[in-house]
Amino acid sequence: MQIEALTVKALKARPVVLKLERPIVARIATISDWPLILIDLFTEEGVVGRSYLEPYIPKSMAYLVPAIHDLGETLKGRRVAPTELFDVGRKSLHFVGYEGMSMIAVAGLDMAAWDALAKAAGVPLCVLLGGSVGPVKAYNSNGLWLKDPEAVGAEAVELRGEGAFNGLKLRLGRERLVDDLATIDAVRKTVGDDMELMVDFNQGLDLGEALKRCHAIDDLGLTWIEEPIVYDNFSGYSQLAAELKTPIQIGENFYGPRDLHKALQMRACDFVMPDFMRIGGVTGWLRAAAIAGAEGIPMSTHLYPEVAAHVMRVTETAHWLEWQNWADPILMSPFEIQDSQVRIPNVPGVGLEWNEEAVPAYLVDY
Repeated sequence: MQIEALTVKALKARPVVLKLERPIVARIATISDWPLILIDLFTEEGVVGRSYLEPYIPKSMAYLVPAIHDLGETLKGRRVAPTELFDVGRKSLHFVGYEGMSMIAVAGLDMAAWDALAKAAGVPLCVLLGGSVGPVKAYNSNGLWLKDPEAVGAEAVELRGEGAFNGLKLRLGRERLVDDLATIDAVRKTVGDDMELMVDFNQGLDLGEALKRCHAIDDLGLTWIEEPIVYDNFSGYSQLAAELKTPIQIGENFYGPRDLHKALQMRACDFVMPDFMRIGGVTGWLRAAAIAGAEGIPMSTHLYPEVAAHVMRVTETAHWLEWQNWADPILMSPFEIQDSQVRIPNVPGVGLEWNEEAVPAYLVDY
């Protein structure tokens, strides 16, 4: 495999806001407008690497877009060597901290750099990383928010049918425990006991309430219990993991591989699911995956299903890919789901191309 040497020319970031088909209704937030930052890494050789970020809060793009453009100026003229760009980018922002906005901006750069390099090599990213093109097991995370139990049960049938899914994520954290229990029961009645059910409290509980509620659902055959308490309370998670039979899942708020390492040292979880904009893009994922692999900890993904599918093909303890299609309106060729598996397109790079006819309708100014 010969890879054309690439040189950074510029980074372009465009903020867009999409409307969610099924708005997020969680204990800590309700979200109907979903922000994306579309990133293009232009090279002197004409290859363009692409990625996007999902920063949750539209106003955050006012800070992230300039930070990404500044990274482009800092790295202009450098060779597109993703791990080197990642490290240089982080060091250039270390005075404002290695976490938060600085990590998110560098992660966006990193994913675009890996896409560009794979395009230059003429192979899909998973092949460049040493794997092969193939299916990736996925569950549907496109709904089942905090609504009436009967409505959630009916929606579960819809979500199953979107790709013959055998796994669904259900959100919990209603005011009354009895309503959460009724919702789990309603979903089981509509999609059956063979459906893998992951439940997510979205950090909505304090430790005392989490202990009560998690014990109440511990014998219901759930695949995992995700983020019942605030994300950085590792000591609280250690207590939950020790007391419960159902695996504890955390990790979408790990800022870099060291957070994952700390959580595993403290026995704070049974499973991990890093988010690409916080773990550090592809480079951060690969470094974190080595730690999870050494500990034998199953590793799932959070958001970013396109790049996630590629890295899962080379992750030793790959578990589940979280499927959500929220970026589809601005993608030229959205990824496909068949039989609860993501199908990676056999094209160079990640397979992300913008639908430039659609993008202008979603552009915003910040």
